[in-house]
Amino acid sequence: MDDTAELTQLDPRYKTMMRLVAAVAALGVLSAASAAELVIPGWTGVFWVPAALFILYLVVWLPMRRYATRGYTLAEERLRVVRGVLFRSDTVVPFGRVQHIDVDQGPLERAFHLATLTVHTAGSHNSSVSLPGLAHEDAMAMREEIRAAIRRDTQ
Repeated sequence: MDDTAELTQLDPRYKTMMRLVAAVAALGVLSAASAAELVIPGWTGVFWVPAALFILYLVVWLPMRRYATRGYTLAEERLRVVRGVLFRSDTVVPFGRVQHIDVDQGPLERAFHLATLTVHTAGSHNSSVSLPGLAHEDAMAMREEIRAAIRRDTQ
């Protein structure tokens, strides 16, 4: 498999979903900064300004960066999943090692029509590979493509 092959980007709705999750966490940061501003009078902005910068990072920049560093290829009877901002991970799963495949959707994923494809392989260490941020239809199609390849191998 060519490791320089162009990666397929995740669904753009995944970026929006990650921003929504980060915004919920940002509410906690904003609440803590507001409480600190009220408790310590005379230092207006000393907590809100750093909190606002952190929230911008958390809600705007980090989801874009995470989205940009994730991708996958499905070719030559292998699934390659690349992810990671600080710690990069490049995982290749040959279809011959696949035990079973799950397509999962949490409540937010359902709302955004997204899904997570999880491929479980033989072995104990790192025996499953998850690929979040796929359009639900794409995840179902990928599952069927992998299942068809496995059936061809066993016949």
